[in-house]
Amino acid sequence: MTDDDGARRVLGAHWCFVAFFAGIAGYYLANLIIAAAVNRNVGEFDPLELHDIGPLLLLAFVPNLLLGLGPAAGSWRWGEGLRTDFGLVPTWRDVRIGLACGVLALVVGYLLNLMLIAVYGADDVSDSPLTDLADTFDGDTVWLVLAAVIVIAGAPITEELLVRGTLWNALWFHRVPPWAVLVLTSLVFAQLHGEPTRTIALFGQGIAMGLARYLSGRVSAGVIAHAANNLPPAVLLFVAH
Repeated sequence: MTDDDGARRVLGAHWCFVAFFAGIAGYYLANLIIAAAVNRNVGEFDPLELHDIGPLLLLAFVPNLLLGLGPAAGSWRWGEGLRTDFGLVPTWRDVRIGLACGVLALVVGYLLNLMLIAVYGADDVSDSPLTDLADTFDGDTVWLVLAAVIVIAGAPITEELLVRGTLWNALWFHRVPPWAVLVLTSLVFAQLHGEPTRTIALFGQGIAMGLARYLSGRVSAGVIAHAANNLPPAVLLFVAH
């Protein structure tokens, strides 16, 4: 067995597909529970009515954060830990690659969104799904700060662990060509966001961010690229407010 085969067996162990689908299941289950809870009414009284929209702003991120639970649990239970299985602790090389790919993702997303606006119209294509929520926000700014931290740090970690961590490793383990892994994971990334009019733009951004994982071989570079790409939407939370 070659060194590459050995690395392939470690990084693409059988549990990666299990961890991936566990993360997806947790995401959709949380969405269903939250949707049911927020829309539940008992007579004329809603026990979950939020007088401060701040908690609701953070509640919207809960399913996204659960995406990383499956990969983390799988790595701790069957793997060698997040640092070994995914290279989650960044090196300076990861930082350089990640920032470059993050800037590329921003440029690609901007250009593709311009194209989509020309097709669908500005009203149907938003730069960020958070903008509408921020427009109605009237609570303490501390909630916006917490939301921005999640957008810049939390979401990139969980989404990258799921898509360009466990799914990437699983496909690589089964000898899917690297270019195909990049395309497939980018498609999953785009579909995961559930924004039909922005799927093409999200796919393009997914390719750009996936290049960080492709070039470095480590998830941490993808996390940095993702965080750089998410920085403008985080700023928009405050601008829209």
